[in-house]
Amino acid sequence: MSQKKKSNRNISLIVILIAIAGLVLYFSQKSGSETEAGTQSETIDIPFRKQGELFFTSPQNGDTLAMIDIEVADNDQLRARGLMYRRTLPENAGMLFIQSMEEMQSFWMKNTYIPLDILFVNRDKEIVTIHANTTPLKEWNYASTKPAIYVVEVNAGFSNRHGINIGDRIEFVIPK
Repeated sequence: MSQKKKSNRNISLIVILIAIAGLVLYFSQKSGSETEAGTQSETIDIPFRKQGELFFTSPQNGDTLAMIDIEVADNDQLRARGLMYRRTLPENAGMLFIQSMEEMQSFWMKNTYIPLDILFVNRDKEIVTIHANTTPLKEWNYASTKPAIYVVEVNAGFSNRHGINIGDRIEFVIPK
């Protein structure tokens, strides 16, 4: 092979290597910025917005066990996000999920940074399942043991601190 052909071949290889290195650098920076954006959105704390009040009551005498301010998740978009990405939830606050029908329900803690108690409630507003002290950021399901149409999420330990048990009831007020 002539000296000129070897030189042209070496130049071609160098150009190809530079092009490959440029592409690798471009795509690694692009995916890195997407990861950064995802991380940034995960760290944004969505403020609590009171939309109503919810009361936990005893079925025996109707006494109020506790009251919380609630945000309401009553459509697919709000139910899908729930309390994900939040870093804080006021002590006497929670989220009320109003499902479209009473059936077995299942929630997970993906992208949820706050440990929660998850209470499943039937159409008679009776608590049928309580998952206390759920683990943040886990993708396993916390399911109801009976059909439910409402789900209430509160800070972990809330149910225990206020003596809320299966069989207790909820009542809520959502002003229009």
